[in-house]
Amino acid sequence: MLAAALFLQSSPAQKVDIVSVTGCLKEAAPNDWRVVNATDPLPSNANTPPAKDLPATPPSGRNEFRLIGVNEFNLPQHKDHAVIVKGLYIKAAPLSRLNVTSVTTIAPSCPAAGK
Repeated sequence: MLAAALFLQSSPAQKVDIVSVTGCLKEAAPNDWRVVNATDPLPSNANTPPAKDLPATPPSGRNEFRLIGVNEFNLPQHKDHAVIVKGLYIKAAPLSRLNVTSVTTIAPSCPAAGK
């Protein structure tokens, strides 16, 4: 048991980064929310971005993220909108996840897919 305790103490804690992505909010299946055509994740904080930081033209990317922890965010009101999603970045294969801390609509429709 002592060996297990020493192992746990010496194991580095995995850091989970808070990131921001911009993309199109879609419901892939009932209660399966995704941000598609999303930008690369950028380091951020958990807070909703101030209005002055919202892009005039929503950028588009090639990433897709599954959103978790979404119950308190009323995602149906943002469905098919260009959004900024902030959350804890959980890198995984085949699909990385974001444990959501904020969702902000930046346009009422999604831009064309990134190239």
